[in-house]
Amino acid sequence: MKELKKLVLMIVIFFGALIVFSSVTFTTKENEYAVVKQFGKIDRVVTNPGLNVKVPFIQTVSKIPKNLQFYDLPQSDVITSDKKTMIVDAYIIWEVTDATKFTQSLSANTSTAEGRIDVITYNAIKTTISNMTQEELIASRDESIDLGETDAELEDLEIKDIESEDEETGEVEVINLSTQLLKHVGSQCEQYGIAIDNIEIKVLDLPEENKTAVYNRMITERNNIAAAYTAQGQSEAQKIKNTTDKEVSVMLSKANADADAIIGEGEAEYMKILSDAYNDPDKADFYLFVRSLDTVKASLSNGQTTLFLDKSSPIAEIFQGVE
Repeated sequence: MKELKKLVLMIVIFFGALIVFSSVTFTTKENEYAVVKQFGKIDRVVTNPGLNVKVPFIQTVSKIPKNLQFYDLPQSDVITSDKKTMIVDAYIIWEVTDATKFTQSLSANTSTAEGRIDVITYNAIKTTISNMTQEELIASRDESIDLGETDAELEDLEIKDIESEDEETGEVEVINLSTQLLKHVGSQCEQYGIAIDNIEIKVLDLPEENKTAVYNRMITERNNIAAAYTAQGQSEAQKIKNTTDKEVSVMLSKANADADAIIGEGEAEYMKILSDAYNDPDKADFYLFVRSLDTVKASLSNGQTTLFLDKSSPIAEIFQGVE
């Protein structure tokens, strides 16, 4: 019985010591701050990980995340300077930079902090986008656009949305939307002991009721561009055809001229040969006789059996037996 009482006493002492130990110590992790309060006031902030000591029943400890926090902003509608409605959906990366301010202003509550971040960021989005046209907004959605390589539509951006112009190259870059939002947020969160590291736009789109009209306008613009390219191509094709036809005409004219010259030379040679062959009277008479026979033969072709000749014709004399 004594041994049982002794065992129970040891167990009670152990748990009592454990309770006392846990009430006077606390552990801080690598990714958190520990804020020690005494009678509701901040006594100290522990930033290094490890085991720490506090006064039991007098001091309390609140844990605050030290690592980066993610907050997804609710999707919202905003209006551009040219009165176009856009849907914006963004997320925020933020962190606690001053645990004391965070505790004093927001009671070390991350949900309360996200509520303040929501208001500040939404105002920044609204202010930024309301000073931009829809085209400027779409342009600044991308990372540093070089105006020298974009469509002509982007060349009308106003100076207020231009970051800088390179003096050497003359290239102008557009500040991306996230950068502009961070500039508008500025140091507004410092009073709460927090900092916004990044604001990224997930969705930048048109309302459903506006998409059809915008898509139709885009289709019309692309069709106009296609028509311009087609007209330009047809013009170039016509130029090439005209040039080719002209070259072919010149080549044919030259070829015909060469052919006529060759034929003329051949006929002249033929006549020279005939002239040499029938250079005396007897040969000339024989030649005329042969030519007359050829003429008669040609006249009696195609079924013709009747031939009309003058009685003084040499051929008639042959047929009549005139010597």
